[in-house]
Amino acid sequence: MSISKTRQKLVEVARELFARKGLEATTMNDIAQASQRGRRTLYTYFRNKEDLYNAVVQTELERLSERMDEVVNQPIDPEQKLVLLVNTHLNVIKETVGRNGSLRAEFFRNIWMVEKVRRTFDFEERMILRRVLEEGIALGRFEVLNIDLMTDVIHYALRGLEVPYIYDNLGRGISDEDAERFVMDIIHRALGRVTSPPERL
Repeated sequence: MSISKTRQKLVEVARELFARKGLEATTMNDIAQASQRGRRTLYTYFRNKEDLYNAVVQTELERLSERMDEVVNQPIDPEQKLVLLVNTHLNVIKETVGRNGSLRAEFFRNIWMVEKVRRTFDFEERMILRRVLEEGIALGRFEVLNIDLMTDVIHYALRGLEVPYIYDNLGRGISDEDAERFVMDIIHRALGRVTSPPERL
């Protein structure tokens, strides 16, 4: 098995154990046994459990980054891209936390550990948001006085919505269609949309 596949296998086994037993209750020995790799192999890739935890969180964030890349590369209007990016970000974070069982507590209890791992993803997300804003400006759809500030505002707004969205405390009782219209309205107001998007064929 290649180095990358061996490492990937160890990370996935660790994620499953962390999700089932929790971070504190899972030992490096548990992971070595469950992955059918020796402790020596495990310690070749990871110095300790914190390293493995960071790798698990990083892998989950990479899934989100890939989904956002798919959105930004779609041939749709910038406004629609921003709405889809908002939905994708929140839904994938919710899926990630939901599928990780006991690990979900660690996403919030060890917030500083997660913050360290998130730096790369946060940078990539900002670049994606900036790209869509630049596209909207170039097409004459957005009026943005400071693109760096607007990128940060959207990015931190998304981060601030994560926890209430995960726990279904955001827009309770509102339909997906109404929520999408609401987000689109915010985008139009915040970005000063100056023209209507073209009619769909």
